[in-house]
Amino acid sequence: MAIDCSRIRRPGAAATLALGLLLVACDGTSAGDDAAGSVAAQINPENVLIIEQVEGSDIPVRLMYVEVIDGLYAPIGIRKPAGDGPFPMVLFASGNGGGGMAWIREATRNRSWAQERLVEAGYAVAWLRYRAEVELGYNNGGKLVQGVRQGRQLLNRSPLEYEDEIAIIEFVKKLDFVDPDRIGIVGLSHGGEMVLKILSEYGGVAVGIANEPASHEFLALRPPEESTSVSQDTKMRDLEEMQLRTASAVRSRVDLDVALARIATINTPVLVMGRDQDHLQGIFRTTYELMAEAGKDVEWVSYEHPEHGYIYPYRGEDGAYRVDDVQIEALGKAIAYLDRYLK
Repeated sequence: MAIDCSRIRRPGAAATLALGLLLVACDGTSAGDDAAGSVAAQINPENVLIIEQVEGSDIPVRLMYVEVIDGLYAPIGIRKPAGDGPFPMVLFASGNGGGGMAWIREATRNRSWAQERLVEAGYAVAWLRYRAEVELGYNNGGKLVQGVRQGRQLLNRSPLEYEDEIAIIEFVKKLDFVDPDRIGIVGLSHGGEMVLKILSEYGGVAVGIANEPASHEFLALRPPEESTSVSQDTKMRDLEEMQLRTASAVRSRVDLDVALARIATINTPVLVMGRDQDHLQGIFRTTYELMAEAGKDVEWVSYEHPEHGYIYPYRGEDGAYRVDDVQIEALGKAIAYLDRYLK
């Protein structure tokens, strides 16, 4: 896909991607051997960086590719305050994986109202993508074990999406404008469940926010038969219409031994954010209650709002973000919670 040259900010001296390469990509034509050689001399292919302007904002995005556990690459888009830092950083995840760099660019353009408020408050932020969810991969796959065969990496299973996020966290900690001791993660829906999976295995972040966490797999929950089905084509479960609005309805379906064993290893503060009329509100609330009963540093807040993902407002057709009072209050709560642990 061609890059819009008019929207590219020239990188500084420390940037690892030369503008020359972008011009080659934009023109869509051969630059000749001399130009190609010049580009090759200036770019580090193992550390690609594209700095792109964001329409309607004066905060550019740094588009990068992060090597994850198995040598593949996950795209991220970082935005930061002016200056050298080091800044506290918050990583944002939303839903299931996939979509690649196109997803990162779209989210940066159209779903970054919350991120821009955080940049104004002195945070570096990033949208990130990861591989797609694997049906019951977390429950059935077991702990990821790394070994060596014929001098090369050997894994007992493929990495999962939350393990991609852990690799991304480790990557951003090495950036010179990021304070590695002040990293927070925010996840929506499946991304909220990923927050819990990450924190149960990894202690490298200071705080987490699980917004409407679809944590049925983390809680080892047995879905209600009347509102779930199995696809005849894929033989995988369809959970889109699963109805679990109350914590009491969820408790009877949770494998408490498994859920509590996973919760026991969480030692990071977590804010769980629910949505009052959501069909999975019982899962959100039970996630909080089980953590609280286990003595974890956890808080609960819930809002009445018509949109799943109310913490990530969208731009309207006029280019302006559609933000209401509930969303302003919810983000204020989230930022105050992050401030407590990252500032």
